[in-house]
Amino acid sequence: MRKKDNYYFDTFVQLVDYSCEAADLLNQIMIDYDAKQIKDKMEEMHTIEHTADVERHQMIGRLVKEFITPIEREDIMAIADCIDTVTDTIEDVLMRMYMYNISEVTKHAQKMTEIIVKCCRLLRQAFDEFPNFRKSQKLHELIVEINELEEEGDALYTEAIRALYLSNVNYKEIVAWDNTYHYLEKCCDACEDVAEVIENVIMKNS
Repeated sequence: MRKKDNYYFDTFVQLVDYSCEAADLLNQIMIDYDAKQIKDKMEEMHTIEHTADVERHQMIGRLVKEFITPIEREDIMAIADCIDTVTDTIEDVLMRMYMYNISEVTKHAQKMTEIIVKCCRLLRQAFDEFPNFRKSQKLHELIVEINELEEEGDALYTEAIRALYLSNVNYKEIVAWDNTYHYLEKCCDACEDVAEVIENVIMKNS
């Protein structure tokens, strides 16, 4: 039986599992892209995002009633909100692809999505370690890895935008991909934000 104190740590893991699920779905869409299926895929993605929201709201409901928490309340909220942003931003990528009626995906988009998947998986490992954050050496290493992946994502975003504006595609396609790349890059930023909140909690409690 799990200790009561682990409830919030367990919920963080569940929330980041939804981020991983969303990232995996986006990756599958990018690998085997079919514009005709995007609306159905959006519904599938929204189900993941909505389920994560329900889980987060349940956690907040419990947080409001409890006097003693394993870490400060504002830190619990900050972590939950940051994970929520990761899942939301992944959904935002798919929404842009639907809105801009993207007919086929680029290699840059596929590579950026792969980085998002890696970031989410590292966050999942980090939250497995998080209950032991005062002593864990591995947690710091995972945070560093996420930061490095975010930098890789930034570099890829720069190259993607440059390639876009050097290409001969029409203006509508430039607008579509400019915005879609922006949201892919935001996913990497959102993952790094989660890592930074974890790092702040470690600093405050060490």
